[in-house]
Amino acid sequence: MTDRVSLSDIESKLRGIGGDAMDVAKKASAPTLGAAAAAAVLAIAAVFLLGRRRGRKEAPVLEIRRI
Repeated sequence: MTDRVSLSDIESKLRGIGGDAMDVAKKASAPTLGAAAAAAVLAIAAVFLLGRRRGRKEAPVLEIRRI
């Protein structure tokens, strides 16, 4: 049979994953991080504008008349 997974096993695995992520973050240079942030902002802006355009295009027209 297999052994049960203990809390210390999970903790050591998560610490290893976190350590790998920190190594990658330390190796990345400032211009690379800036370019990635700018690309993320542009992608979010493009999705927002395209969704806004689609919403206006498909939105029903509502007329209110006073009697």
